[in-house]
Amino acid sequence: MIKSKSLLIIGFVWPEPKSSAAGTRMMQLIDLFLTDGYQITFATTAQNIQFSENISILGIATKSIELNSDTFDNFIKKLNPTIVLFDRFITEEKFGWRVSENCPNALKILDTEDLHSLRLARQLAIKENRLFNADDLYSDIAKREIASILRCDISLMVSEFEMELLHNQFNASKKIIFYLPIFAKKLDVFPTFENRNNFVFIGNFLHEPNWDCVKYLSEIIWPLLQKQLPDAKMIIYGAYCTQKVMELHKPIQNFYVLGRADDAFEVIKNAKVVLAPLRFGAGIKGKLLEAMQCGTPSVTTSVGAEAMTGNLFWNGFVKDKPIEFVEAAVSLFTDKNTWIQSQKNGFHIIDKRFKKELFDENFFIQINSLLNNLKQHRNDNFIGAILQHQSLNSAKYMSKWIEEKNKNV
Repeated sequence: MIKSKSLLIIGFVWPEPKSSAAGTRMMQLIDLFLTDGYQITFATTAQNIQFSENISILGIATKSIELNSDTFDNFIKKLNPTIVLFDRFITEEKFGWRVSENCPNALKILDTEDLHSLRLARQLAIKENRLFNADDLYSDIAKREIASILRCDISLMVSEFEMELLHNQFNASKKIIFYLPIFAKKLDVFPTFENRNNFVFIGNFLHEPNWDCVKYLSEIIWPLLQKQLPDAKMIIYGAYCTQKVMELHKPIQNFYVLGRADDAFEVIKNAKVVLAPLRFGAGIKGKLLEAMQCGTPSVTTSVGAEAMTGNLFWNGFVKDKPIEFVEAAVSLFTDKNTWIQSQKNGFHIIDKRFKKELFDENFFIQINSLLNNLKQHRNDNFIGAILQHQSLNSAKYMSKWIEEKNKNV
């Protein structure tokens, strides 16, 4: 029987739900655990910045932590959490061994966000102007990421495609991975077809797939599209616009880069069509899920739509070839019947695949089962135990060497 409910989240960054899908995901996880009665502490090495969510008003304790410092050991021993949740595998690499050493009975959860190794392998293939193939998956990043998944008691996945890839390509047991997508529900009110304008793209430009997507839009897709719809406008929004992104702002071509949106839903629900010709990436694409919520049809690629529909119809079109992508965009922008049917498809996807009520109960059934049977669960994951033993020792002594070095500076 579980006697206490305390959760330590070790964040890669402070949550920014208005800037990225990762921020939305983190706030949804926080809400899940709060609803189930957990006391939550959020700790991170990152600096709290202007656009971070004020999670303190939710009753969440916050803590600034340091790398390679025994101050974390003292902190976590005193806190003694029931569960520790790592925000992405990089965080587990840095702090996982300290958690295991100081709180060996804490349940360790890894929120993967997406498979970084898959995203980076696809990015490399694009950079080298070739097709992605299975051999690209077996990288050093993949070894690190999958080792982290094996070391944790359970890893949360937003993509069924990635779960199957882990199981089939890397022999990861289905006992240590759990499907928990980003949640969504449709807006109550949104404009009609006649009251919408423009094509739109929105995304965080710290995320490399978004930069590549907008560059591809500017150089390949938009020139073709503008020939067919010369009066249409392409509006780009996104947090953390760099100079190279702003240089794509070309009003004379009806291509506008406007930077951070104050309200992403307001932008998307007033757009007629979302364009997202993503050439690489992984996980669930928050911008496309938001489009469905806003009743805004979209045109994307097979990478963009990956793992989002199951056997349902997309809320628009999925096209990988530029000419076909442009034809689909024109059809959605000009044909009201096609647009309305696409909108209905998006609502259906949300209702069948992304409603919170479909997942929250089963999630805590799984968590409570793990808490009550943790020893046996870890025995069943013996490869993970071996990796835990080896990585704990190697990370521990490297970190302690850095600690001593820093003391002498």
